[in-house]
Amino acid sequence: QVQLVESGGGLVQAGGSLRLSCAASGRTFISYAMGWFRQAPGKEREFVAAISWAGGNTYYADSVKGRFTVSRDNAKNTVNLQMNSLKPEDTAVYYCAARRTWNNDYDQDYTYDGWGQGTQVTVSS
Repeated sequence: QVQLVESGGGLVQAGGSLRLSCAASGRTFISYAMGWFRQAPGKEREFVAAISWAGGNTYYADSVKGRFTVSRDNAKNTVNLQMNSLKPEDTAVYYCAARRTWNNDYDQDYTYDGWGQGTQVTVSS
């Protein structure tokens, strides 16, 4: 099973940018589709973005579309989430996740097999 470690979180003012990275262990990273989810205090975990094995397909939650960009580098076993024009409502713990399959349920957290420990993103107003 792939092991995932997120980094890049922090405190930023509204309108600013952050770039999250997720490093995966193992030599089978390319066989995993990847997702980003987030969980704000008192709220359920929600889908943010997903990317297919080779990066040819990407999907975003409506709330981040046009502001966030997901990408992956299979040579470096990493997946990134570039977050621009951040808003206070983006404040949450962000998690990367991996799954073997790729179909229309990419926004469902229960379909993912492995999870990172999360990284805190705080956006001040």
